[in-house]
Amino acid sequence: MRNQTPRTEEPLEPLAEPPALEGRWTICAMLFVATTINYVDRTVLSVLKPTLDGQVHQLQPFFSGWPAFETRILVTDHAYGYILGAFQFAYALGVVFAGRLVDRIGCRKGYPLVTGIWSLAAVSHAFVRSVLGFGIARFFLGLGESGNFPAAIKATAEWFQPRERALATGIFNSGAGVGAIVAPIMVPIVALHFGWRASFLVTGFFSVAWIVWWSLRYRRPHETMDWTRGHVVAAPPADVFPWWRLLRYRQAWAFMVGKFLTDPVWWFFLFWLPQYFHSRFALDLTHMGPPLVAVYVVSTIGSVYGGWLPKGYLRMGMDLKRARLAAMLTCACCVLPVVTAGSLGSQWIAIAFLSLAAAAHQGWSANIFTTVSDMFPSEHVGTVVSFGQVAGALGGAIFQPIAGDILQRARENHTQSGFVPLFVYSGCAYLIALVLLRTLAPGLRRAELEP
Repeated sequence: MRNQTPRTEEPLEPLAEPPALEGRWTICAMLFVATTINYVDRTVLSVLKPTLDGQVHQLQPFFSGWPAFETRILVTDHAYGYILGAFQFAYALGVVFAGRLVDRIGCRKGYPLVTGIWSLAAVSHAFVRSVLGFGIARFFLGLGESGNFPAAIKATAEWFQPRERALATGIFNSGAGVGAIVAPIMVPIVALHFGWRASFLVTGFFSVAWIVWWSLRYRRPHETMDWTRGHVVAAPPADVFPWWRLLRYRQAWAFMVGKFLTDPVWWFFLFWLPQYFHSRFALDLTHMGPPLVAVYVVSTIGSVYGGWLPKGYLRMGMDLKRARLAAMLTCACCVLPVVTAGSLGSQWIAIAFLSLAAAAHQGWSANIFTTVSDMFPSEHVGTVVSFGQVAGALGGAIFQPIAGDILQRARENHTQSGFVPLFVYSGCAYLIALVLLRTLAPGLRRAELEP
């Protein structure tokens, strides 16, 4: 019998990327644009705040059909705080339902739906005639905007391989910083030429264009294709585990407390910095753009470097969880100088401290989100993250009216000290949150879920 050499199979050639996946970066670009529009809509009101409380008088109505008495609405700091509180309460409420809505009807229909809700709410700001009108418009803006990130995360999961999802998420999430940069550049130009009401109408045009683009372009990847060769792989179904049982674990509360204490600081920066620069350094609508742009450009850089920090500590010999906590401690310490911002006399030092604090917050945020995956199995990460988002929004809903009351009292007493306690809290919140997080979840110990 003749000896035969065992036959070896030729290695299979990897399949060419299916046509449905060739456009995944276009999908990512659409998510980036949606997130940018989301943050522009969110920020327009804060840029216009000094105008709306009657301190800037040079703006004209959008067109002659609007009577002159409608060109300005008196929005005091007290009222503004409650308007922001309505937005954040609605955002917290929306987070509870937005993810389930998108899961039920899909991204192709769900994403345009939530975008349409927040866009109509944003445009409606142009037609309000009272502070109550702003509060109602802001409430519906919060409801709609709460659906952006759940929809974007779901679209990313549908189109990207697991190894690419972090990059895709980082790209579309950078739209938040870009939106916060675009608003202080765009709003003064539009408002000074066409009136403040027109500022709310411009983004509506971009939203409509985006909805048409998404509806025509977005499709789910073909479900009958073989994704097992390195493409999109569906996660195995998770065991049934009631979401409310996760609240029995200290690790979930550690994350929620961290978000509850620190998210309001970011909202405070986003919503109140224009008023701070106006009241502290007498910057009007035409001059506050560069300081705000500087703060948010640096914050975007901080988001990238904050995510890199744990790797740096890992190279120094720390284990992963110690590296994570060390990175969060570094970010918390970098926020501390902002405690002096309320009493600073130098505009440039204030910009430097605020930029550092905003960058540190973004770095903190990147790391505190990752602690959830350190402490919980992957199938429960989304639920715990949603708990934290609700806690952060509720923290903001409480913080904003308090901030408005403090600033209104300071203005009535003709002092500039109103921002002092707010910045003191902002500077200390991260260290307090880190202490509580480590107390509730020592060493980021993994939760042992009981069936």
